[in-house]
Amino acid sequence: MDNALARNFRTASLLRFALPNIVMMVFLSLYTIVDGMFISRFVGTLALSAINMSYPLNSLELAVGIMLASGGSAIIARELGEGKEDAARRDFSCIIAVSLLIGLLFLILGNWFLDPILRFLGTSEAQLPYCRSYSRILLWFTPAYFLQTAFQTLFVTAGRPGLGLGLTVAGGMANIVLDWLFMGPMDMGVEGAAAATVIGYCIPAAAGVVFFFQNRRGSLYFTPFRPRGRMLLQTCGNGSSEMVTNIANAVTTLLFNLIFLEFWGEDGVAAITIVMYFQFVFTAVFFGFSMGVAPVVSYKYGAQDLPQLKKIVRSCLGFILLCSVGMYVLSRLVIGPCLTLFTDAGSAVYTITMEGFPLYAVSFLFMGVGIFASNLFTALSDGVVSAVISFARTFVFLVGMLLTLPRLWGEPGIWLAVPAAELLGLAVSVFFLAWGRKKYQY
Repeated sequence: MDNALARNFRTASLLRFALPNIVMMVFLSLYTIVDGMFISRFVGTLALSAINMSYPLNSLELAVGIMLASGGSAIIARELGEGKEDAARRDFSCIIAVSLLIGLLFLILGNWFLDPILRFLGTSEAQLPYCRSYSRILLWFTPAYFLQTAFQTLFVTAGRPGLGLGLTVAGGMANIVLDWLFMGPMDMGVEGAAAATVIGYCIPAAAGVVFFFQNRRGSLYFTPFRPRGRMLLQTCGNGSSEMVTNIANAVTTLLFNLIFLEFWGEDGVAAITIVMYFQFVFTAVFFGFSMGVAPVVSYKYGAQDLPQLKKIVRSCLGFILLCSVGMYVLSRLVIGPCLTLFTDAGSAVYTITMEGFPLYAVSFLFMGVGIFASNLFTALSDGVVSAVISFARTFVFLVGMLLTLPRLWGEPGIWLAVPAAELLGLAVSVFFLAWGRKKYQY
């Protein structure tokens, strides 16, 4: 049978292959952003700040889901490149089953301990009712969220990125329409936002289950399997960098929320929430591209097609650098008009955001290389280096800057923490990219 990963890739064809995954990741980021926009306009900026208080819990779920999906994708794509199709299908089926089981575990424990979790995350008494209602609905649909996360990566591994894109767009459009319906005419408040979001999860999750049960002509489909502990450990090791990235996001979001709450109150939390929405979109492009090309890298490395591997890595770095500059420029041009989608010009939230965003936006120049480098080493099944890059960039440096710069420079130091951390992360990424050229011959 044909495998889309086996063909020779040029820069243009590589970009075309990754494009569906880029668009898919952008649509996934829009789930959160559209929720925030409608919540801010229909319920208020207090409710907007409230849902961001639960974001660390969402990041933890995403951390585990992406660890399984990206780590498993590297193993499956390598097995396909080595001609081990039956093993790839068994491992694929096992990873999906494990994702579903862990989603059920989050559903049970999350609902059982929801109030203590939200209080631990620093949720204020004013925010708690909104945050509780929103989070509980999302937790009931955690298994669908885990399946969606797995399928968005593994559709690419199966050589069907276009199908993954179509399903994600369908989920995203349903989310947008239902956000307006539930919070506008039906006046459901934050519960409506949560309901729209989980329906958006369910569309690609259910369609993925049906596709991989029925499709018997493609490279991947569900087959009977026996759990392989060694494979699952390798999956967790390969995907550990992506897990670390999202756990770090949870911790740093918690720190951001607490610091902004201390300096500016709930308006400050709303401001950093909106700024993070911009970051979601821009990092979605970097993650979408990096995860989109990762199965190609894994396949070429497994097949030992070194000329193609070298060409692919060079093309990827060129694209990342070009996008980094473009995104910084774009962010500075659109911040004002986009901000008015969430809050009125001249409001306290608007003023706080406009004062800090020019400093924060510098981080867009640096973050792309770190994201790509981490995903590259995951694709090469080097989970240790991938985890080191992610852990240094998204946790060690960022937490260090958040704890240091505000004490030195006050409010500007808060906004400069992310650019400073990303600059240090860039240095670490460049070091490992240079080191990896000799070991992996890219």
